[in-house]
Amino acid sequence: MPRLEKQFLLDQASAAAGLDDFGDSWFERPLEVLLDAIREEARLNAAGEWSAMKQFHHVLRDRLLAQMWFKKHPEILARPIKRPVIIVGPMRSGTTRLHRLLASDQRFSHMRSFETISPVPRPGFEDVLAGKKNDFRPVLAARIMKVARLANPRTLSIHPTGPFEPEEELGLLVASMWGMKHEAQWHVPSYGRWCEGQDPAPAYAYMVDLLRLVGWSQQTSSIRPWILKTPQHMLDLPALLKTFPDARLIFSHRDPQQVVGSAASLAWNQTIIYSDHADAATIGEEWLLKTKLQIERMRAARESIPADRMIDVRYEDMDRDWRGTMERVYGFLDLDMEPAVSGMEAFLERSKSLKRHPHNYTLEQFGLTGTRVHQELGDYVRDFDIQREGSFGQDESALASA
Repeated sequence: MPRLEKQFLLDQASAAAGLDDFGDSWFERPLEVLLDAIREEARLNAAGEWSAMKQFHHVLRDRLLAQMWFKKHPEILARPIKRPVIIVGPMRSGTTRLHRLLASDQRFSHMRSFETISPVPRPGFEDVLAGKKNDFRPVLAARIMKVARLANPRTLSIHPTGPFEPEEELGLLVASMWGMKHEAQWHVPSYGRWCEGQDPAPAYAYMVDLLRLVGWSQQTSSIRPWILKTPQHMLDLPALLKTFPDARLIFSHRDPQQVVGSAASLAWNQTIIYSDHADAATIGEEWLLKTKLQIERMRAARESIPADRMIDVRYEDMDRDWRGTMERVYGFLDLDMEPAVSGMEAFLERSKSLKRHPHNYTLEQFGLTGTRVHQELGDYVRDFDIQREGSFGQDESALASA
């Protein structure tokens, strides 16, 4: 029977790994708050409880193995991470497209999906580096994706991916039991409110160490800048900027009606796998609230960022003229775009096969209307000159596809 108790989970992971050093113990408090929220609010079904226990076991075991690698290869923590390019935008605002286009450029480093799921190599990884055996992590990622597709085929239509596709560093924050990933998976509003009042600097410090480990495992040059992105950064920009003081920031913007509707749909399609009591209207309210907070914190943090360190990219500009928009981005990065064009074109062609079905949703499904969303976030639309994508000024929204 699943046991979602902190000490049991810690002991189980230690026994499985034969290790007892989890690194900085800061993660234990978010873990406690998250476990309390799961027990009191999430109303998980049997599959949800079982998968939650397995997820915590996986993350905790990875923390133990990460410490093992840091001790065995101290050069990992000495790897520099200079001038990363970080895409910052609300969930469902086109950050994935921007990230994968830039990741097509071999002058940058990026994480792959299997590394987000399992950022820490297994013991004996030296044999993988020596070419004596294959890395098991892509196999595990493929299995997890297959299970996700079987549990709810819509999940991978909403966020198409594959084991080797470029992916965000969200898993590196999950390693500290931090971030919106949990809120998009389980109904845990008390955990969300608690996180919103905390300083996430320790989670970001640990994220950097794991990023160094990923770079070491890839055997890539530490001179190559990283391309990073996760919507969590919208809430945590001060911590992000403290962690990467020389980062170059690309802010993505999209009509909040589409952002809120798409985010609610993503959360809904994950939550219903793990709970038989998910309420669509509750999820709609939560992601409207979360989107508002992301935008508020982003706008406040931008006041202290030098103008030459950031650029704004609108979703509709990418739709209308992706090449022209990316040329503007490359001008900001002071790079020639031409060497990257063929890789970008290959990604765009490959993405057609990844996304086999459109992501269809309406705001009404989640108890919301376009009018209400724009009443609450209209100033964001005006100030950033964002094009409205659907039916506005009415008490209903058009069917959206994102």
